Amino acid sequence: MLEIYQTVKEYGETELEISKSRFLIYTNRAETVEEAIEFIGRIKKKHWDATHNCSAYVIGEKDEHQKADDDGEPSGTAGKPILEVIKKMGIKDTVIVVTRYFGGIKLGAGGLIRAYGKGATLGLKAAGIVERRLHTRMAIEIDYTFYGAVENELRSLGYRIDETRFTDKVTVVALEINGLEGNLEKKVNDWTSGQASIAQEGVLYVDTPLDF
Repeated sequence: MLEIYQTVKEYGETELEISKSRFLIYTNRAETVEEAIEFIGRIKKKHWDATHNCSAYVIGEKDEHQKADDDGEPSGTAGKPILEVIKKMGIKDTVIVVTRYFGGIKLGAGGLIRAYGKGATLGLKAAGIVERRLHTRMAIEIDYTFYGAVENELRSLGYRIDETRFTDKVTVVALEINGLEGNLEKKVNDWTSGQASIAQEGVLYVDTPLDF
């Protein structure tokens, strides 16, 4: 698993008009090729009457799955510009479809490349970009007498609390950046004078929105 990478936050859509042609842009996260193909198919079905439904996706830890589709536009003028925007931004696990309704004025190869590239950029902005960083779930088991103090310390230092379990003791599951688990263990032991039991319960990604 990658320690850190960037992808789109969520589904997004937007549009622009260039020389009377209407461009509708749809962006989504896709973590498998099947998800990307399903999304593209869904947009094509929605806009079955469009002049073109051009698309591109980048998927995989090493961007090993990439595809660009001009869908009838001159070769290299639609799908490739969309793909290049995704790659230039360093975005992973993302699919973009740009639907065009022709307005009667030809844009030429250069105009098409600029239009689809601009559409892809606007599509990423509409969806939002997040940084996904791998975190470890740290299960901190403590007596009830330490609960308030430990929780306050965690929150004051910006730790995200993923879960709290109440039994004969309290288990607070906090998220620490993968590889820095020892930092949190030391802090907890200081707060509790070594009376806490700490265990790792797997890893997960935490998303942080980025300015576009």
